[in-house]
Amino acid sequence: MDKIIIIDDDKELRLLMKKCMEQETYTAAVAGGGAEGLRLIEENKDTCSLVILDIMMPDLDGFQVLQKIRQTSNVPVLMLTAKSDEEDKVSGLRMGADDYLTKPFSINELMARVHSLIRRYTQFNSVSDDDRDILNFKGILIDKINRIVMVNNQQIELTGKEFDLLSFLASNKGKIFTKKQIYTQVWDEEYAFDDSNIMSFISKLRKKIEPDPEHPFYILTIRGIGYRFSGEA
Repeated sequence: MDKIIIIDDDKELRLLMKKCMEQETYTAAVAGGGAEGLRLIEENKDTCSLVILDIMMPDLDGFQVLQKIRQTSNVPVLMLTAKSDEEDKVSGLRMGADDYLTKPFSINELMARVHSLIRRYTQFNSVSDDDRDILNFKGILIDKINRIVMVNNQQIELTGKEFDLLSFLASNKGKIFTKKQIYTQVWDEEYAFDDSNIMSFISKLRKKIEPDPEHPFYILTIRGIGYRFSGEA
């Protein structure tokens, strides 16, 4: 059963979210601060399928917690912010968050994002016998079964959503996708489409896999349209 860790200093909200998760057959554990949340994540590292993480907290803020999570885990992270400030959202995405919600939010929207993140996380971690689960290009190998990326024979650490994005583009080598098409396929939703979200992920992914991020070899920008993956098999 999927387990969700909820980290938020608002007691009423975190208990409400816990109740909603459990009504959807998930299990949930809650923490009122960053340090406690990190302890819960470590204790449940083998069963945790999603972390819901508030930004504004009294001990460690959400960004600090996210940094520590990403040192050891690629578990999906949904950030919560009381601000509509785009800078906060972009900062979280660049640091490895997979999605975000601005407070106040509806429970329906929260659950839609939870379902989407967990579905894609489990889908991309499922075992398949399809040979296309290993994508091999010049200088880069993508193992879709074990979610491993090797660049010049060195393993590269990607967040869950970064891997999903790279896997989708590489699986459709040569095809051009608009930002909205990418968002719909990788995030599996349309209502929260945001150009800055896609651009942030592309930029961070390029820094991790490209020999020269300023002059990309793998993920190419098609001016006025979107992106395509280019690589020699």
